[in-house]
Parts: sequence; C-alpha cells; structure tokens
Amino acid sequence: MRVKICGITQPEQSIAIASLGATALGFICVPNSPRYVTTSQIRAAVAELPANIDKIGVFANTSIAEISQIVADSGLNSVQLHGDESPDFCYQLRQALRNVEIIRALRICSLEHLDTATDYIKYVDTLLLDAYHPQQLGGTGKTLDWKMLEQFSPNCPWFLAGGLTADNIVEALSQVNPSGIDLSSGVERAPGDKDLDKVAKLFEKLGSR
Repeated sequence: MRVKICGITQPEQSIAIASLGATALGFICVPNSPRYVTTSQIRAAVAELPANIDKIGVFANTSIAEISQIVADSGLNSVQLHGDESPDFCYQLRQALRNVEIIRALRICSLEHLDTATDYIKYVDTLLLDAYHPQQLGGTGKTLDWKMLEQFSPNCPWFLAGGLTADNIVEALSQVNPSGIDLSSGVERAPGDKDLDKVAKLFEKLGSR
C-alpha cells in the first residue's frame, strides 16, 4: 500500500520520513496554504530522496502552463489536483504531462458527491478522497465517513485522506480498502512541521495490522 505524507516543507524531514517507510511525499504548491513551498524549496527537499519515492506536487486551480513549469523546475513526478479542475482539464493536463502521474483529489460530503469520482477515472491515474470543508482544500484534520466508502471500488488506484492519524488508521483500514493513504495534519506539530515520532508510530501501527 502506498503511504503519502503530505505538506512537507523541510528537506531534513523529507529524508527522515522516507527512511521511516513513506512511499510518496507531497509538496503544497498553493500559495495561500500554510504549507506552501516554492520550487527551490521542493528541489532542496527532493534532492537526496531515493528514486523510488514519489514526489507529488499539490495544485489547486492552477494553469496547465504553470503546473508544467513547476514540475519541470522542481523534480516532481506526480501532480495532485485539489481544486475545481474538470475532467476536461485533467485530459488536457495529461496531454501536456504524459509521463507524470495525475491524481485527482475530491472532497467528499455525500454519496451523490462520491458518484462524481467516476467522471475522472479515464482521465487520471489515481483518485484521492478527502474530507469536505467549505473553506479549506485539505489538511483540515477532519475524517471522512468511512462507512460511505465501504463499497467504493473504482477502476483505478485511490488514496484515502482526511484526518488520518496513527491512532485511527487501523480502524479506518478495517472499514475501507484503499490503494494508499495520505496523511498531513495527523502527523504534525504545526502546519508543515512534521512530528517524526507520530510518523514512526503510524508505520508501527501499519506493520502490526
């Protein structure tokens, strides 16, 4: 199972988190986010990472030209769309970035909303389901209604996100069967400052399942 730790801001933490067992690290490319990092900060954070660690840039309502430029300049190999991007936008981005994984994040608040996930499957590589918040795009610490996702089985890989911590991850994975998990605020001391003890505890819990 893929394990993504998102909202990385410090190079030394990126290396430590990868060594603890993360398979993917997320970098927030949304300027008004408290976890925002510049292209040069991303470059510094990924410079010494092993090649098998996915480096994911998180964008929201950013132009294809700007996404492409940041990917080229920073060493990212995956793009996560966390805004209002349409299936057509995802299709156009796929034409521009043919060798980059495209993840579409959806903030889910109802079963009807969950149905919209299928609109994206043929245009993206991976889905990510996060908790809905009217003002915040992610990193809210709010959990999804896992029961709503018990039957969710799309024809593509998907991440479970939204308020996951070392303390609730075993319960979440007993109800839901994602291809990967995504944590941010659940392993932090403050926005962008990861707590390595919490990250280590997460992998202990995953290892004991």
